[in-house]
Amino acid sequence: MRRYGKDADEDDIRARPSRKGSRPRTRTRPTHEDAAEGMVLTVDRGRFTCLVEAGTKREREISAMKARELGRKGVVVGDRVGLVGDLSGEPGVLARIVRVEERASVLRRTADDDDPYERIVVANADQLAIVIALADPEPRARLIDRCLVAAYDAGLRPLLVLTKSDLAAPEPLLDIYAPLGVAHVVTRRDDLADEGAERVREQLRGLSTVFIGHSGVGKTTLVNALVPEHQRSTGHVNAVTGRGRHTTTSALALRLPPAPGAARGDEPGWVIDTPGFRSFGLSHIEPGRVILAFPDLVPGTEGCPRACSHDEPDCALDTWVAEGHADPARLYSLRRLLSTRETREGD
Repeated sequence: MRRYGKDADEDDIRARPSRKGSRPRTRTRPTHEDAAEGMVLTVDRGRFTCLVEAGTKREREISAMKARELGRKGVVVGDRVGLVGDLSGEPGVLARIVRVEERASVLRRTADDDDPYERIVVANADQLAIVIALADPEPRARLIDRCLVAAYDAGLRPLLVLTKSDLAAPEPLLDIYAPLGVAHVVTRRDDLADEGAERVREQLRGLSTVFIGHSGVGKTTLVNALVPEHQRSTGHVNAVTGRGRHTTTSALALRLPPAPGAARGDEPGWVIDTPGFRSFGLSHIEPGRVILAFPDLVPGTEGCPRACSHDEPDCALDTWVAEGHADPARLYSLRRLLSTRETREGD
């Protein structure tokens, strides 16, 4: 049955109003040119704590959620983001993260060597502090090697932080890594409140440093000493298994206190505490990126066969080193690090 007359026009047609309004759909997304800049400090169940107007009198922390338009794009601690909405920082209000700026560096890991999925630990860091206890629990050189590979791959400066030197001497472990020239600092449990913490701070000034390590090595205890106004819960080492208990459950960025006599506006640096882990997978690492951390060996790879692993009979690095162009200990260290990609921790 014809609903309207033969000569009906638009004035005769009744349109049912939509509950969502009559605004037409569009694929054009807003540019959010007025978005405020912020830094992600921590992530907790889909909520992001961000710092805005850093370094000013109006500096404050706000809570935000990821905008739908970002899709599946991840947001992690250390990210520089664009924020819109309520930026007052008042309790109970949420801003929106509408943009993630290009990352200067990305520290990645996989759960294990058979896991094809990369997990971003933190973004925009400058330095990776590998926290290792000299005893209780015993140091694991394989873990150190894996963390060094991840640091070199991400372009981060590695730093060895050796704790509990009152229980064991640091020299045997330091001798292993001397050819790599890795910076290090040694602490004792009884000096963390003063000299020990300050020795570590000197290595962190003006940098964004990620702290990683097995549970129980004293990582969070050290972070608490470095940033006394923020205290995170700590655990203990199981006497039977020799492993620590997870007490830090999420990554958190904390600003270091200003150095004595520092000028106003000087960036004191950031410490990013991360949860302890049982393994550090490297399935995403390519040897070609690791060797870039060995500039004295890079020229020797020009004669290597295509896709050389740098640990095979035809590798040109053997001849390069034999001719005296580089220290043999450096080549040994490189190959030891590369071998961690094919060997599980503990083998």
